[in-house]
Amino acid sequence: MSNNDIFEMDSLCDSEEMEGDMELGMIDEDMVYPKRLLPTNHSIKEGATVNKARLAEFNDKPDSLFFNDGVRRIDYILVYEDEDKKDFEKRHTFQRRKRRREYFEASLMEIGIELEATQSVINDKLLFVKVHMPWDVLCARAEELHIKLPFEPNDLSSRPSPWRHFSCITKHFYPDEQLIMKEKEKELFTAPFEKDRLEYFHVRDKDLFFTPAMRSRMAYYVLLSRASYELQGSTKKFGITKLLDSGVYKAAYPLHDSRFNVKSEEEGSTSERYLLYREWAHPKSFYKMQPLNLIRKYYGEKIGIYFAWLGFYTIMLALAAVVGLGCFIYGYKTQDTSTWSKEVCDPAIGGQIVMCPQCDKECVYWRLNSTCEASKKLCIFDNFGTLVFAVFMSIWVTLFMELWKRYQAELEYRWDTVEFLEQDELPRPEYEAKCIHERKNPVTGEDEKVPYTACGRCVRVSIGIGTVFFWILLILASIVAIIVYRLAAFFAFSTKLRAQDLKELEPLKEYVTPQMATAVTASLISFVVIMILNILYERVAIWITDFELPRTKTDYENSLTLKMFLFQFVNYYSSCFYIAFAKGKAVGFPGDPVYLLGKYRNEECDPGGCLIELTTQLSIIMGGKAIWNNIQEVLLPWVKNLILRYCTHVAPEKVIPCWEQDYRLQPFSKHGLFYEYLEMVIQFGFVTLFVASFPLAPVLALVNNLFEIRVDAWKITTQFRRIVPEKAQDIGAWQPILQGVAILAVATNAMIIAFTSDMIPRLVYYWSFSVYPYGDHSNHTMQGYIESSLSIFNISDFSISSLPMKTPSNITTCRYRDFRYPPGHPMQYEYNVYYWHVIAAKLAFIIVMEHIVYLTKFVLSYVIPDVPYRVKEQIRREKHRAQVVVRCLIPVDDGTVKFAKVNLTGKEM
Repeated sequence: MSNNDIFEMDSLCDSEEMEGDMELGMIDEDMVYPKRLLPTNHSIKEGATVNKARLAEFNDKPDSLFFNDGVRRIDYILVYEDEDKKDFEKRHTFQRRKRRREYFEASLMEIGIELEATQSVINDKLLFVKVHMPWDVLCARAEELHIKLPFEPNDLSSRPSPWRHFSCITKHFYPDEQLIMKEKEKELFTAPFEKDRLEYFHVRDKDLFFTPAMRSRMAYYVLLSRASYELQGSTKKFGITKLLDSGVYKAAYPLHDSRFNVKSEEEGSTSERYLLYREWAHPKSFYKMQPLNLIRKYYGEKIGIYFAWLGFYTIMLALAAVVGLGCFIYGYKTQDTSTWSKEVCDPAIGGQIVMCPQCDKECVYWRLNSTCEASKKLCIFDNFGTLVFAVFMSIWVTLFMELWKRYQAELEYRWDTVEFLEQDELPRPEYEAKCIHERKNPVTGEDEKVPYTACGRCVRVSIGIGTVFFWILLILASIVAIIVYRLAAFFAFSTKLRAQDLKELEPLKEYVTPQMATAVTASLISFVVIMILNILYERVAIWITDFELPRTKTDYENSLTLKMFLFQFVNYYSSCFYIAFAKGKAVGFPGDPVYLLGKYRNEECDPGGCLIELTTQLSIIMGGKAIWNNIQEVLLPWVKNLILRYCTHVAPEKVIPCWEQDYRLQPFSKHGLFYEYLEMVIQFGFVTLFVASFPLAPVLALVNNLFEIRVDAWKITTQFRRIVPEKAQDIGAWQPILQGVAILAVATNAMIIAFTSDMIPRLVYYWSFSVYPYGDHSNHTMQGYIESSLSIFNISDFSISSLPMKTPSNITTCRYRDFRYPPGHPMQYEYNVYYWHVIAAKLAFIIVMEHIVYLTKFVLSYVIPDVPYRVKEQIRREKHRAQVVVRCLIPVDDGTVKFAKVNLTGKEM
């Protein structure tokens, strides 16, 4: 292979030739490609005769995972449509695809890959190419990918389970051990594989040394970056991705090891897919713990770590749900005993208080007791139990993050991802294909190619940031539009619902207040707008991330994660932040109201506060999102597969091979688990950021997650082709995002209790203004709170623009929600001393609560180590044994072994 050869890797950004333009002799446009050569790529000389995959008949063994010889295992499947069977007038347009495919397959065989082609039993135009990785190729790729493999038994004693004493009970909540052999502890030490030191590794059977998931991962690695498909002069193009995008191949995927509902009849098959369905994905197993080791073994660490995190999050939610449900029950039981709620409902108090109109001209005066039912419902959520729950959740989220770090560290050790380094990850083909600028690597000091200069990178990032901010502003504009709707709708509802002759609403009249009607309709509209903006922005975020050209797949996912979360954060939470911290805070008073855009009078909160509206908004958005996502996740793949099976109807007596059964399933999304994580992190925000207003949020999240785990398991086990196994050390960029949400949650909950609920004003009244010198009561009491929390307004002080059209003759004053001096006072309509006491108490509460919670979080973070001490010992022991056995022992000619001279630091030992 010449050093002047130039490689072109796949690029999704490259414009692929249209079918109508694919004529013989057509030459690609001139492009510049990376100079760096891949070390193990084998080239085929131009003009040489290329080898072709051997065509073999299907052997009528539907469960077979081997070539026809029954010896060579199938590691990957490639599917293409036979170009020679196209219509004659279109056949010439597919000849270039055929040449690319044949050259690609010949390159695979040149590397050492073995291929066997079999015609479809359903569609005679389709051919399936079976890919087998021989032992030597597996060893070479395992060393390149730094795959860790066992070399000696683990001599550290395993720690007994703390639940062993309750095994008679807990055994019913675990998968059947007779079917799934659970690994109680790591049984073998592992080290990065080196083929020159093969004799030191624990090889019992070469066919079983590399698991099927490892073999599929290595096969995908070869297909992606080690085989060229076209040669033009000194330019070699390689990789499966572009061949799939351009239609050369219709699909590429690893095989499932059996049908999901029938155990494989193949001798020696473990039928892990069947076991996963029976003990994990089947609805009847919803109460069982997840078989994480089997999930990791079958689907790889990336899928395993997602389900481990989701399961751990769900278990932790159970504790929060129990406490939240307790707070809700406490509020429900005490709603009828609340003194201030009784005053609102009392005809002698609330029935005698006339409230001022809440909009100009058309709105009417109304009695306070018309909000009786709403005030009772508010007591369920706005009570002292909610304060305790908010503090509890602030501590809970810290425990969740710290305990997850410990559990994640244990998984890293058990799943051999402790030393999973970034340099182990290959650059993305899209990145490599655009490398045209040269620079010196700051780490290695060697020259390398990059796709942009420092200035070019700055321009790309700036465009990306600008686009994200533009869409965030678009969301804020939609929020303003919804606020305008709320103001207009409240005006309409106040005009109609305050009327006394609405016979058709008589059964619901006491529940349907203008505030409630406006809140429900605005929440529904907000939910629809959120979902529409999500669909639009998703495409924009992917385009921006593609334009930025991240180097590795991890970099790509992290960049897309940050963009999508920023957008989703504003999209989902902005309406909640408006209700919690903006609504009703700048309304003025009836004689001098505040207007939005100079036209719409700002809406006021219910006399009991805006907390019930925030609860309504959260329940609609959170519940609607959960229902929509679960329906979408279940129905879409199921309907697609149903349509595909209907369109390719097969006679019952026809035997279909496993690779063709898998072909009829849906391909897994190229963005992998991104949307699953995003859905859960947004839910985590609802559970933590606004939990002070909705104690039932953890309960809803728990119920949703119990379904989510099984829906995701059912989906990937039964409706999708097998996912290419990938390495992952942790949950990636989602971890710092969760940490940020946890920190923000303390502030938001403190501010909700201080500024959104009515708890602080009630406490100030109880301890200060109910007794001398401000009150007339001899003891601290809540009696008289409603009177003290509503200010008096003289209706003669209405301005011309806001004067109600209908004013009863027997009314001279009305009440409104604020703390201001009454008319006739030297400082009439100015804030009174009660207001300043409340403001001081709110600020003091926020400062005290934040400091106490943050101090508790800091102490917990310090006390709970991220990595358990026992896991640290095991990691050090494994490193030591790897240094001694694999790296330090050198075989000599007489069959003995001697130590190499190496210097080990105390830390390494």
